[in-house]
Formats: sequence, C-alpha cells, structure tokens
Amino acid sequence: MGPPLPHPEATPNFPLLGSEVAPATAARLAWSPDGSISGLASPTPVLVVNGHRPGRTLCLTAAVHGDELNGIEIVRRVLYDINPGKLSGRIVGIPIVNLDGFRRGSRYLSDRRDLNRHFPGNPDGSLAARIAHSLFAEILVHCDVLVDIHTGSLGRTNLPQVRADMRRPEAAEVTRGFGNIVVLHSPGSRNMLRRAALDQGIVAVTLEVGESRRLQDKPVAAGALAINRLLQHQGMYSRLFPLGSPEPIYYESLWVRAPEGGILLNDIKLGAFVEKDSVLGAVVDPITNVRTPIQAPVNGRLIGMAVNQVVMPGFAAYHLGTEAPEEEPVEIDDLEPSPEEEVIDEAAADGEIDPEE
Repeated sequence: MGPPLPHPEATPNFPLLGSEVAPATAARLAWSPDGSISGLASPTPVLVVNGHRPGRTLCLTAAVHGDELNGIEIVRRVLYDINPGKLSGRIVGIPIVNLDGFRRGSRYLSDRRDLNRHFPGNPDGSLAARIAHSLFAEILVHCDVLVDIHTGSLGRTNLPQVRADMRRPEAAEVTRGFGNIVVLHSPGSRNMLRRAALDQGIVAVTLEVGESRRLQDKPVAAGALAINRLLQHQGMYSRLFPLGSPEPIYYESLWVRAPEGGILLNDIKLGAFVEKDSVLGAVVDPITNVRTPIQAPVNGRLIGMAVNQVVMPGFAAYHLGTEAPEEEPVEIDDLEPSPEEEVIDEAAADGEIDPEE
C-alpha cells in the first residue's frame, strides 16, 4: 500500500478589521473610517468571502463617488452569488465606500472634496485624506487585485469598459480576464485610487458601467459577468461563461464638445462605431430653433456620452475611443472637468485635469 495522498493546503482564517473570517465562510464586517462625529458615526459595511482553498485576494470597491449606484449592485450580486466552499482565495467587497456622499445622493464628501483625488491619503489630512488613508491601511493592504467600480459623472453614461494603465504588464494581464469588454488605456490621475494602489503594489483597474444616480439592469449584469469572468481567469472560481467576440483595446480617446449652448439631442447610441464627419447629435437653441450639428472628428467608437440635457458651449458630450498600435500605447486624458466639477472639486480648482473616474 502506497503512502497516503497529500491533503490540499488548508486555507487559514482571514484577519480583517479586527475579525477572523474562517475558511469556506462569508461574513459582514464593519469599517469605521475617521469621517464623522464619533457619537453619530455609523460603520461602513464590508462583505468578505474566505474560500475553502488558498488563492489571491480580490477587492471590489464601489460608490467612491456617492451617487454611483450601479457598482453597489454589482458588488452585491457578485458577493452573494459565491459559494465559499468552491472559492480559492478571498473576495472583499466594499459596496459603499463613500457612505457620506451616498446618504446625500452626492458624488462628493460633505466637505465638497472628491474622495477619488486623495489616495493613498493622510491620517492627519483633510476628511477625504483621512478616509482614503483608513481604506488603504485597514483594508486594501490585504488585496492582490483591486477592481474599483464607477459610472459616468452626472449627466453622462459609459459603455461597460475596463480602464487600466496598459504600460504596466500586471495591469494589462488583469484586463484580459474580463472577457469581451472594451478596454481603455488610461494611466489615471494623480491621487486616484487605482493609480495609488498600483504604486503600492496592488494590481488595480477601473470598471466603468452606465451612469450615476440610476440603477441600470443591463450595465449591472454586464459588470457582474465581467467580474465573474475575472474570478475564473484568476483561478479563484470555476464557471462556464460564453466567451463572446473579443473587444479592441483603445489606446487613445478624445471628447467631442458642444460648439454652442442649448438643448443637446443625441442622434447616436452608446457603443456605436462612427466614421469621421458623421453626425453624433445636435445642439438646438430653444428660442431661435437654430440647430447646430456635432460631428465626429475621427473614426472611433462611442464609449461614453452625455444624455439629452441643456448644455453650455464647450460641454464634453461624446467620448470616442480610437485604436492605436499596441506596441506604442499613448497616454490619454480621460475627461476634463465639467463646469460643475470645476467649481466644486478642490483639485480642479487648483488647475488639475479632473477625469470622469
């Protein structure tokens, strides 16, 4: 009789936020960042699944901007659809990072700062810097891979897409795990969560889905499917998904702006492929009825757009992704600030380009 077969390596308890999550179990923990009056503070929920077998730790963050609802539902669907006994590694989900903004239906914190411009944070800094530091020090230090989920800013919607610094091999490799979803090369702005995470050795990308202040079933389903495919690609969870046709990587993008003020009326749908000089929409003067068309300056694909609304001259209306040789990826600026963001966001007030993310 031969020697006994070796037992699979046991998964240890997962220590997080003062708790120990046992193998093959799920738990709801509480994160208490230093962000409110202590007597009135309420903790932020953190969902954790510790698998039966060892593996990587995937972290999912949503609602870093408090009015972005789609990511909250994506995190819920992914975490509550996992069987801990079949998982290798751990998944940590923070459905509502910016609980302050979420309660007020606001993108920003109550001190009018954009939390996604203050990472990795400072324990002695502003409210935003303290929350950012707490998130890094107490939770994200445990992550191997981070997916930060966002939507378009107010009045804009995004085609489901992954944004990553494709010059970083580890980030580029992770993007391959999302399946047939658009990938946009984007290094990210200084002090943005995914850029700060990458700088600290955490492989981080952004998943963009839909628009803010709405819960959209199709974008949510696409986002949840993309993350489940990533889990399979990382060897963490085994499921059978249709692969679909691969999407291109866009190494460049540009925003097409409204030439005049008035009512924006779209003539095109999100995700459409466009040719140079094709009409994307028009701005109509509500008083004179003058209609000014907006044309595509290049061939590309519509990966983001403004919804029908009143706009001012220069408003960023259509986001076009354009392909470039993979050997020579080009740095891009995602989106300059809208007039609202220029006023409210402290970073924009200092002259920094403020992407939509």
